[in-house]
Amino acid sequence: MTSPADLAREYTGLDIGARSHLERFMAVWGMLADLSFSDLLLYVPIDQYSLAVAEAGVETWDGGPRPESGTSFTGLHFVVLGQMRPTTSQTLFELDLLGQVVAAAELPLVLESWRRGTIMTGERPAGTEDGPVLYQCVPVRWNGDVVAVLSRVWSPSVGRRTGGLERVYLRLFDRLATMVASGLYPFVTDEDAAEEAPRVGDGVVVLDAEQKVTFASPNAVNALHRMGLVSAIVGSTLESLGVDSDAVSQAFARRVPVIEEIERKPDVMVLVRCIPLVQDGEVTGAAVLLRDVTDLRRRDRLLLSKDATIREVHHRVKNNLQTISSLLRLQSRRLEDPTARVALLEAERRIRAIALVHEILAREPGEQVPFDEIVPALVQLAKDANMTASQVEVTVTGDAGDLVADVATPLAVVIAELLQNAVEHAFVGGVTGPRVDLALANDSRVLEVEIRDNGTGFPEGFDIDRTRSLGLAIVRDLVRSQLGGSIEIGSAGGATVRLTVPLDRRADDD
Repeated sequence: MTSPADLAREYTGLDIGARSHLERFMAVWGMLADLSFSDLLLYVPIDQYSLAVAEAGVETWDGGPRPESGTSFTGLHFVVLGQMRPTTSQTLFELDLLGQVVAAAELPLVLESWRRGTIMTGERPAGTEDGPVLYQCVPVRWNGDVVAVLSRVWSPSVGRRTGGLERVYLRLFDRLATMVASGLYPFVTDEDAAEEAPRVGDGVVVLDAEQKVTFASPNAVNALHRMGLVSAIVGSTLESLGVDSDAVSQAFARRVPVIEEIERKPDVMVLVRCIPLVQDGEVTGAAVLLRDVTDLRRRDRLLLSKDATIREVHHRVKNNLQTISSLLRLQSRRLEDPTARVALLEAERRIRAIALVHEILAREPGEQVPFDEIVPALVQLAKDANMTASQVEVTVTGDAGDLVADVATPLAVVIAELLQNAVEHAFVGGVTGPRVDLALANDSRVLEVEIRDNGTGFPEGFDIDRTRSLGLAIVRDLVRSQLGGSIEIGSAGGATVRLTVPLDRRADDD
């Protein structure tokens, strides 16, 4: 689906400042929908050039120079740039209207509000048993110009019955709507609002110009009670109630919304967002949204603790593997039999390859391993094992991406084994410019690995299923059994090993 930002660029002639203002508005207008118990639609006039292109059915307008502002082809049109449904009432729109283009003649109230730059209210018969539908159109200003019209749509016969709470919410909406029409709302800092900022349903406290509480919703009262505040709320300031927060004073002083998280013992946390209400350049009050995030923060702490525990486990596994590796290396030095010494050193190298994976898991959160951080260490392992007189160049291309641990661990052993095999055996007869190339490719469905050298190649008639090499047997078994992949071997211009490992099947299993 096309985003509001794409629609604004495609259909309107708004500059980047106006588009950013509307993006900020749509980031916070959920509060307006909740306070008004209404559906909200944001209408923006279509640029005449874009309308001409759309009507011509071509990608670019070739009917002459770009039309002057105000030139009409078939009359003014509006595009629905955004739609917001309330969480406090029933919606009147089952379908999404985002991107719908409507002639201005079909939206007389929207057109009138846009032309006059004032808030307009009207009614249209619904033609159904639900009764009439009411409309309130609010001009959205930016730098003194009306750039859009906010249309509030509701039915008196649908949704909640009007009581004291509803009347307070509607008055609060009217005050914010006046700020929208004056260009004071949204605030320039609203684009930095936290995603988990409180909503109207979490709890609302209304303050007057003296920062005293004039209204507190039931959910707001519950949040304050959880903080241990049991004295009379209405008529008091939050500071006098014992709320240790600078959000209100800063919002009044700076005239911008302030969000803050308050922690009260025993382990009670409430998120506070104070929105100043401005009229004629003065702060006349504020709307304070409260959200009890105690349970959410407790889960966050449990997840952090669990994540830290898992990383500690990987850290200890890495240390244990390194200890085993050191023991094998020490033991190999005491052996006189060269065959036994080589066997222990190869086992020590394989353990080090596994330890590399656990080292990354101990450092990075989650179970995904950035495998490209392991590859340089695997290359160095192979170079360290080079016992020939010539230096072998090892190059790496491509990107393996992030892999789950049960893929990264056997794959690290497989690549270490193949690189080791190439460095030790491919250039025995002597080759000019010995080179090993490692290529990696990950398209999220399949991981492909290719290791190619310019050496003597595999012996004629070589069959990996009948190999007597322990290293290649380990590669074969790990790829086919643990990774569920396949192996292709070639000897054209040197040895080539291609591995194909399916990744989408593992994602489905998870």
